Amino acid sequence: MTSEAARAAAPAKTDATAAATAKTATATADAARHEARLLWAGNRGLYALLQAARHTGPITRVPRLGWVVTDPVLARRVLNDHAAFGMNGEGGVGHLWTQLFGDEMAQFFGGARHAEIRTRARDLFTEDAARTLVERSQGRHHAGLARRLAAGESVDVADASRVLAGRMVADLLGLPADRPDGAYRDVFAAGERLAGLAMGTTASTELAPETVAEARAIVDEITAGVPRGYAEGGPGTLLGRCREMGLGLPLARGLATLLVIAGTETGASGTVRTAALLHDTGQQDALLADPSLIGNAVREGLRVATPAAVIGRHVARDATVGGRTLRAGERVLLLTYLATNGAGPFDVRRAYVPETRQLWFGGGRHLCLGAAVARTQVERMLRTLHASGRPYRIVSRRPARRVLVPAYAALRVVLDPA
Repeated sequence: MTSEAARAAAPAKTDATAAATAKTATATADAARHEARLLWAGNRGLYALLQAARHTGPITRVPRLGWVVTDPVLARRVLNDHAAFGMNGEGGVGHLWTQLFGDEMAQFFGGARHAEIRTRARDLFTEDAARTLVERSQGRHHAGLARRLAAGESVDVADASRVLAGRMVADLLGLPADRPDGAYRDVFAAGERLAGLAMGTTASTELAPETVAEARAIVDEITAGVPRGYAEGGPGTLLGRCREMGLGLPLARGLATLLVIAGTETGASGTVRTAALLHDTGQQDALLADPSLIGNAVREGLRVATPAAVIGRHVARDATVGGRTLRAGERVLLLTYLATNGAGPFDVRRAYVPETRQLWFGGGRHLCLGAAVARTQVERMLRTLHASGRPYRIVSRRPARRVLVPAYAALRVVLDPA
């Protein structure tokens, strides 16, 4: 190329680069707006807290709420200090569950029993076990979704994820897994109602008697099949393990309910929001061109979505965090959504961020036991959406309203034409 031609081509190249940069910035902003709408629609109190905390330091004391932490390293420091920060007592999630299931549940959250249960059940949640579980409980349904998309139909990814998560949890617990889709939608809705009762516990985890009664009625609905699963479940099921370990039925019901909430509410939210983020940021082409990026896409989706946006802890004894002294009896709110999103927007090429690690799954000895299952569910859905080798397009979406876990009530997609 002559020097004159090179000079003539330079502006065109610069213009193309600027256009690509502007397009990326617009897509990133669009994705952020959709996420903000989910937070606002789901829980306006949470949305307001997150917005206000963006302007505070890494750890701040807020009247009526307690200590608020937005820094990932400090959050992990709290989660790893089990002597100073507990799940039982005001501010901890164990306090909520103990009010519903009794003192045996408190022992699960705070004692040696917890370590024993995790040790005995760990093989059910390995990477290999997760792949087997998801394929066994969801595989043929994913194949059906892929066929429908390839035939030109639209698919509601949100509805599919709710049903698939319900089938997976039923399989893991040892409950009947051959029921129609409507049964799993009902269980999911009951879980949302139960989780919704915790929406007012940001300031206090002490439940009113009428709230406890309402929650127990929902638990009875969710766990109707647990006594049979507890009595008949084999060693490959969680309820069968509970029976073998000599855990009482009340604790088994509590663990089953906890799994329903964690395995369906947060699992479905993370799956659908990752699919939306991949679309909204315009990064499907990168993943289709290089399928090895799928692990990054899953990690980034869960990091940015962070379905468990807040984690609460009770201060069991005086401790120093980030130069501040926290007193026994106080409470701590770890704003994991802000702590993980500080690394930047969704990016399938982003390298592992050691500061956040997997904070969206918690940390310490209470790190989510089903983390591998959650990752596998998200990956399986992305592979299904891209099974044809073509990108998908969101044609309609609707946020879920008044829910503890921000989520899409509907997210309908179609494949782009070949």
